[in-house]
Amino acid sequence: MTQSTSPAPVLPRPHAVPSALTGVVLVGAAALLWGTTGTAQSLGAGALSPVWVGAAQLAVASVFFACVLWIAPRRRGPRLVSPSQCGLTPQSFALASLGVAGYSICFYAGVKLAGVAVGTAVAIGSGPIWAGMIQALLLRLPLSRLWWVGTLISVGGGAAMVLSRSSGATTSWGGLALCLLAGLSYASYALINKRLVAQAPTNMVNFYVFTGAALIAAPCAFLLAGAPQWTASAALVVVYLGVVVSGIAYVLFSSGLRGISGATGVTLTLIEPVAAFLLAVWIVGEHQPLSSWLGMLALLAGLLVVIRAEIVGPRLPISAASP
Repeated sequence: MTQSTSPAPVLPRPHAVPSALTGVVLVGAAALLWGTTGTAQSLGAGALSPVWVGAAQLAVASVFFACVLWIAPRRRGPRLVSPSQCGLTPQSFALASLGVAGYSICFYAGVKLAGVAVGTAVAIGSGPIWAGMIQALLLRLPLSRLWWVGTLISVGGGAAMVLSRSSGATTSWGGLALCLLAGLSYASYALINKRLVAQAPTNMVNFYVFTGAALIAAPCAFLLAGAPQWTASAALVVVYLGVVVSGIAYVLFSSGLRGISGATGVTLTLIEPVAAFLLAVWIVGEHQPLSSWLGMLALLAGLLVVIRAEIVGPRLPISAASP
């Protein structure tokens, strides 16, 4: 007597791997969108706590990715399957969600204690260093000397650009620790996410990751800031941040990671403070000192070195940055 076997389910397939240059462009575009965060908040967040802005932004992004999955064509298989059906463990999605939520909560809480200038410099500047160390020491995928030179130049330029606007007030060690933890959270997310998008479509990965992140961030925001105080303008800002700054930007970022190393992806997000800097000058009307402009030029020069190191260096397998 023969036993009939049911056909294996057709699993969704990730898109083709982009070139390194395409990956750089996609991640750079995501960073430009992230750079609009501060301007958007300053124009309409009102009395809503920054911690709640971050948590609500993640929730809106989760809804955005759910809508994208719903309207997406089914040519590449089912819209949504369990992580195990894609050969991925729930633990990897949980770690990625924890990285996104950890960055959001630690960044806003750290900036509140350490100050905007110092906190931003530490959080964003430490991310590439964390990513390079994790990739080299834990994942055993060392980066070239050229990559490190470019990254350090960019981090130094970014720090000069941001800190030149600091009032020089005494900062908080607890705030600095939280900002360092924010940088570590983001770097960890990027390296884990690179493996996730190697085996599943980016929209599916982002839906799982941001849903988990929202479920983690909302209770933390309530504990840190109490109940949210909503206004119409704050709601509009959160929708913009969730759809554009998290939704569209993370589609670009996740897609770009398929063509470049996770560490390079994190370094390229240093474009974010450049975008925020220019928006502050052009839209808000801020006047920046010469040292800020020189810092921005150094940051961009360092990024050019990193991009060259990524393009001319050996190309890592897309799943190389697995935890």
